Amino acid sequence: MNLTSVKIAILILLLLPFSSACSSNKLSDLLAQVETLNISRGGYTLGRGLSDGQRATALKHPVEAANPWTFKFKDGDLYVVADKATDRVVILYERYEATTIKKVRALVGSLYLDFGDPTVMAHDKIVYWAFSPKGKLTREQYEKAKQTDGQLNILATVKLNSSMKIMGDSTQSGESSVYYIISSEPALKLIKSKWK
Repeated sequence: MNLTSVKIAILILLLLPFSSACSSNKLSDLLAQVETLNISRGGYTLGRGLSDGQRATALKHPVEAANPWTFKFKDGDLYVVADKATDRVVILYERYEATTIKKVRALVGSLYLDFGDPTVMAHDKIVYWAFSPKGKLTREQYEKAKQTDGQLNILATVKLNSSMKIMGDSTQSGESSVYYIISSEPALKLIKSKWK
């Protein structure tokens, strides 16, 4: 190794923590903005740091996380994923693999009560709430933005997906799988970029 290679290696090692800190500051700022939307479920708010009690729950009920920059745990039926550096919530979700249409509809009703009318519904199986930095987008705002310039500044979403139609015939039989996920795609992209 020559002297130039050594200097470059040292420079990279010195700058690496700085670039990670910049990324962490961007993430922290973004999650603080997400927190102001007050998208909450089960006592947890997207973007907000965990309370001491929630940290205790995380220690008691850990679940393997898919990303080394996050940790995951379960609180009742609710899964929570948080950023390791800040303890801020980045994902909330529930998943039921085999459930009845009655349970699916109860979950949909609960989300309607929490978040109001959805931004979009599709195929009677997907319900979607989208949030800009100013708050929840109505269906009209969403459609208008798509038609005018196609640019949507979506900061966070709540998405429910059911394998069985949610509306319509109440005599549907059999079991259904259903999940909802609350997340911020911009925040998840920043976390994913740290992983690479």
